[in-house]
Amino acid sequence: MIRRAFPAVFLLLITARGENWPQWRGPELRGVSNETGLPTRWSETENITWKLALPMWSGSTPIIWGERIFLNVAEDEDKLALWCVDRNTAQPLWKRSMGGGNRKQRKQNMSSPSPVTDGRNVWVMTGAGILKGFDFQGSELWVRDIQKDYGKFGLNHGYASSPLLYEDSLYVQVLHGMLTDDPSYLLRIDKRTGKTLWRVERPTPARRESPDSYTTPALVRVGNAVELVITGGDVITGHDLATGKELWRGTGFNPENNPAHRIIASPVAFGDLVVAPTRIRPMMAFRGGGRGDVSTSHRVWAFQNGPDVPTPVTDGKLLWTVNDRGIYSCLDFKTGRQIWGPERIRSGTYSASPLVADGKIYVTDEDGVTTVIRAAEKFEVLAENVINDYVLSSIAVSDGQLFLRTAKQLYCIGQRRKK
Repeated sequence: MIRRAFPAVFLLLITARGENWPQWRGPELRGVSNETGLPTRWSETENITWKLALPMWSGSTPIIWGERIFLNVAEDEDKLALWCVDRNTAQPLWKRSMGGGNRKQRKQNMSSPSPVTDGRNVWVMTGAGILKGFDFQGSELWVRDIQKDYGKFGLNHGYASSPLLYEDSLYVQVLHGMLTDDPSYLLRIDKRTGKTLWRVERPTPARRESPDSYTTPALVRVGNAVELVITGGDVITGHDLATGKELWRGTGFNPENNPAHRIIASPVAFGDLVVAPTRIRPMMAFRGGGRGDVSTSHRVWAFQNGPDVPTPVTDGKLLWTVNDRGIYSCLDFKTGRQIWGPERIRSGTYSASPLVADGKIYVTDEDGVTTVIRAAEKFEVLAENVINDYVLSSIAVSDGQLFLRTAKQLYCIGQRRKK
């Protein structure tokens, strides 16, 4: 097991805090930013610093480091690419091919996984299984074809998990079963060389569509150790980072053995506690550090009105969750006690995950309406901001600005903080 003090473990995240958005769920891997002075109100013409035309919709979140913005882009009905955009001019600095194989699969396409960066290099995976690394000048470092190496993906809605970047490695999950008999598995890939450091299979008793998972891995701290946490296939599992070995497993996510119980919303962790959504109920919290079956011993609480698609967000004290229909709840993160809710925000379909920053929660529905509520123990809507376009992507934040990706545009909202 990798054992290292947690502050050192997240040195990258701490140094990036308040300036960059290096992974899908941000610098702390839980949808939270320490930015202040962020905009509360905007429209298609108000408080927009710039916008960049995009060729097609995507569920992928913009990734920001310094003056560069990275986008996983479906350029047409076949071609996929990584774009590097100049933050100051809103123009692409370079575009690099990620190959073909784009297609629509239910509401998503094959550009759904978000890129990740360590501030020097950037890595991106497509739903077609191509994983590439680039430096910031656009030179290709290496390329992998995960489907060629390990078999075709077998998810009913298409592959959408983002890689998790941690220290010297990328952690990639392929949890599937609806359209394949091949096993689900996890990969640890050397970020410098692209070589597989380990591959472990992850069997579960889930059936038909229930093995399919569209989640992204999380990390939990247990003393000085860090564990990789995976959800999908009706279970939550904790893994040793060095070997991939399964350390513990929690069950109870699909008590009726529903064959259509795929999982979309990702786990969210703070300290040694991880909250794991499933298909609405039950959303459960487990404490890391167990061994073997922890379904009873390490389960801390359960909530029966969780989300299906949007991933919850926590500041370590409170946890906020919004479901696909715009029903919000606020829970005590450590105990699961419901503090307020259910409360309805604007009626619509919600696929993007909420962001907490500047004492506010931002979440955007598929019609492009971002509702801003107060991140507090009392429910209060602060604003509704309308941009009339299709949205699947979660908002990113960096240096006082919000970045909202719609089907047709990438919007930079608000003024950049002066250096």
